[in-house]
Amino acid sequence: ALELETGPNTDFWRETFYGFTRDTGHAWLAPVEGDFTASVRFRGDFGTLYDQAGLMLRRDAACWIKAGIEFSDEMLNASVVVTDGRSDWSVIPLPGTGPETEVALRLTRHGDAVRVQVAIGGAPWRLARLAPFPADPAGLGPMACSPERGGFRARFEGLEIGPAIARDLHAD
Repeated sequence: ALELETGPNTDFWRETFYGFTRDTGHAWLAPVEGDFTASVRFRGDFGTLYDQAGLMLRRDAACWIKAGIEFSDEMLNASVVVTDGRSDWSVIPLPGTGPETEVALRLTRHGDAVRVQVAIGGAPWRLARLAPFPADPAGLGPMACSPERGGFRARFEGLEIGPAIARDLHAD
């Protein structure tokens, strides 16, 4: 298991909407090349606006994806930010979940595309995002941020990085 505790006011974000760039989040990255599938299970003490944990795929400071869970609108959300010069942000509300909920996250790269899938509390994998991403070498691993505080804690288990799963988008 890996436990991350965030420093104060940490985040990964570039420009869009807020007008600032932050590259201060925490990420434990291993090198990856070519096609792969990575998966991890995690929980966090989510409770403050923008607390977040999950996986990061990072080519450099201006080209990355962070995916996982983010606390916003007083609930947990499946969250994916894709950055290529500027960040975007997509969320899927997860009512009925909380800090005790185990989240499984899976990222698969096929060429220049990344598929993000989420499974909540042992449920089947669900597609959260399909996004372009360069096929270049990158870093991949657990990440956590807490833009509005310090001391957010996340615990990651079962991190696996291996060959890419089949390209079927809606199959387990």
